[in-house]
Amino acid sequence: MKTNCLLIASLFCFQCFTATAQVAKKNKEAQSDSLELPYSTRSVTNFCDVVGWSGTEKPSAPAGFEVSKYADGFQNPRWLYVLPNGDVLVAESNSHHSTIEKVGGTIIGANKSNDLSNSANRITLLRDADKDGKPEVRDTFLTGLNQPFGMLVLGNWFYVANTDALMRFPYKTGQTKINGKGEKITDLPETKHNRHWTRNIIANQTGTKIYISVGSGSNIAENGIEAEKGRAAIYEINPDGTGKRIYASGLRNPVGMGFAPGTNTLWAAVNERDELGDDLVPDYLTSVKDGGFYGWPYSYFGQHEDPRIKAEDKRPDLVMKAIIPDVELGAHTASLGLAFYTKKSFPEKYDNGVFIAQHGSWNRSVLAGYAVVFVPFKNGKPSGIPEEFLTGFIANLDQNKVHGRPVDVIVTPDGSLLVTDDTSNTIWKVTAIK
Repeated sequence: MKTNCLLIASLFCFQCFTATAQVAKKNKEAQSDSLELPYSTRSVTNFCDVVGWSGTEKPSAPAGFEVSKYADGFQNPRWLYVLPNGDVLVAESNSHHSTIEKVGGTIIGANKSNDLSNSANRITLLRDADKDGKPEVRDTFLTGLNQPFGMLVLGNWFYVANTDALMRFPYKTGQTKINGKGEKITDLPETKHNRHWTRNIIANQTGTKIYISVGSGSNIAENGIEAEKGRAAIYEINPDGTGKRIYASGLRNPVGMGFAPGTNTLWAAVNERDELGDDLVPDYLTSVKDGGFYGWPYSYFGQHEDPRIKAEDKRPDLVMKAIIPDVELGAHTASLGLAFYTKKSFPEKYDNGVFIAQHGSWNRSVLAGYAVVFVPFKNGKPSGIPEEFLTGFIANLDQNKVHGRPVDVIVTPDGSLLVTDDTSNTIWKVTAIK
């Protein structure tokens, strides 16, 4: 599989310099950090060239780990979920962009690493019945969906988050497909501009609440604030569909979610905004506070005001409330799936830490992301900076060639990691060598 990358440098925003300098000075007085100033570098459109994996090629893990192909032949495998009996579900879905896409104010060629005009709208089940590390059973678990993503089992119900609704279906442990009729639990925001279409779901430890991530419809609300109503947020809802409320807001595109082991604290991986330069704005991992506001679209990484927000749309009251995220994950890395490591198969340094899949950049002159990184945790909080764990997805950095793009990561019952690679339609498995 080979695709052509497209490198287009957007025009430098000279008219923004004066406003940017004023905002930057104010930000530096309010916050002390290492973020560069907006427009310090040009915003570029730089799509990768996906060449796939050939022969024995595969991603690389640190010494002491083995990487193998778990399954392949999917159609854009995005999200993973482990059922109570250990079966693995794979949500196969995709965006509905045409081959020409509008990003910001520029018409650009869309990334053709996937078939962007088609979504399989399918969930596939994989079962490793003989426990040899590879699935022997493969079945179509559920179809007739609308860009399915997050999955969850609570009691006798299987929940799936379509882009426009949270659905649930009758479910019994061990079944390999669902034939029963589903019911809509609640509508989810699906606006005309649906740039961030994925909807992840997770339950709290007691199974009494479900949390739903809903990304923004645009980059920085360029289609109007009203068009973003109910978006860029994490919702909380009861399993029966009642009690729906916004749990946290100002999160441009929260995707992966998880509870830090030994705590009741929700964490999320969030994609931040584009087109402010190579190193703005960092994606981040953050604890999610009930009622917390995280800045989008008015500010980023706390109280750094975005110079592109129109005067009539500014909200200094919200900017002052914006919470600074906990961990920087690199600008434009497209940090998506996350999984806390709660098993004992890996070395002790990985205990209770979090793995994060980075799908990779398009808005950076030098590719960034295209890896799975690890953030160590201690006592329920980050205890170190992100470090690369699963690499080798970039085939040739100088030529923008990549083998694949990781999306999600989960921990299996035997303590291994599974990682989806949606451009090569593959799931990789990482195990510790005994």
